Amino acid sequence: MTTSNPAQIKLVLTAVFLAYLAQMTLNPIIAPLSREVGLAEWQVGVTISTAAIMVVLTAQIWGRRSQSLGRKRVLLAALALGAIATAAFALISQVGMIGALSGTVLFALFVVLRGIGFGTAIAAIQPTAQAYIADVTTDETTRIKGMAGVGAVQGVAQIAGSVVGGLLAAFGLMAPILSVPVLLALGLVLVALRLRPEARTTLIEKPTSVRPTDSRVWPFLLAGFGMFTALGFIQIVTGFIVQDRLHLDAKTAGVLTGAALLAAGIGMILAQTVVVPSTGWGPATLLRVGGVVALLGFLVLIPDAGPVALFGSIALIGLGLGTAMPGYTAGPTLLVSREEQGGLAGLIAANMGLTFVVAPTAGTVLYGVWTSLPIIVGAAIMAIVSVFVLLHPRFRRIPTPPEGDATNSDVPTQDAGHER
Repeated sequence: MTTSNPAQIKLVLTAVFLAYLAQMTLNPIIAPLSREVGLAEWQVGVTISTAAIMVVLTAQIWGRRSQSLGRKRVLLAALALGAIATAAFALISQVGMIGALSGTVLFALFVVLRGIGFGTAIAAIQPTAQAYIADVTTDETTRIKGMAGVGAVQGVAQIAGSVVGGLLAAFGLMAPILSVPVLLALGLVLVALRLRPEARTTLIEKPTSVRPTDSRVWPFLLAGFGMFTALGFIQIVTGFIVQDRLHLDAKTAGVLTGAALLAAGIGMILAQTVVVPSTGWGPATLLRVGGVVALLGFLVLIPDAGPVALFGSIALIGLGLGTAMPGYTAGPTLLVSREEQGGLAGLIAANMGLTFVVAPTAGTVLYGVWTSLPIIVGAAIMAIVSVFVLLHPRFRRIPTPPEGDATNSDVPTQDAGHER
């Protein structure tokens, strides 16, 4: 068992914040950027889906390596790769905006740099942090709060990234793009100078993989897959929704898309800093309540009811998913051993990434058919998830680990234990 060090936990969470701040800073302008360089909507979807494929392929590897090599080494490698890939992406974006590069070559470079390069880098961040939290927390309550902390810094990053990306977009689309490698480089320097490597005695030489079909975890994976698939259907088209419903030019669309993502981030922060800690709900309740709230947000977003309904519905989706996420991430960690935590954290991240393999491309294609169609599909998926977590028996039998046992090595692999 690793001894908890609050200062080191804060450093890990800071690395998570900077990595996701970089990602969220880029998100508000990716839709208007694609139109400025002459890429089709579906090509943006393919680029984002490629990044998701890299998360699926590499997240479990990163998660296990964080236990065998140490968090510091993994974070340094990921942040360095991300900084290099996004610096090159900024250069290619500038070349595309001045018209010196276009068409298939530009699209291919977007896929390689933003998709493969950055996707591989960001895949390491969440599983490394989640495996660390699972390793140092001692009971269900602190485990859920710790996982909510990872989600909370991601939510703060979404808010800050929306603000930074939106405000910098007022100075031109290149400003937020250039800020991304700078943020990742800052994270790299911080981890290199301040994060202590683990003692070799705390590392796990051969971390254990966790199968997606494992009866302890697959219901959580299925629920999470549904939630983030629904999100994926609308996340990448949010910029198009804002621009088309409010009849905006590219620069203004970048600013107001940032505001829409800010609304989602505020909802997520409220969920993970107020709702989760104050209610004391277990994983199953968090999933059930969060799913229903997110479903309401999707339903409000379907009609074009003006800017207030647009931003309000996105905030509701953020609030709902922010409430459900700690249940999804913490629930299965209560059921596996310490040797499995890295593999599980990678599997959770890969599962989330898998939802963005198809959903962004499908969302952009559906948006081209009918602008409300991806939202309707997302609402239908959220409805199915809500019914599933209400009815499936796995969510009524989540063993509580013995007090003080952070490794969960005594928690059986089936349904014995305290029922919640």
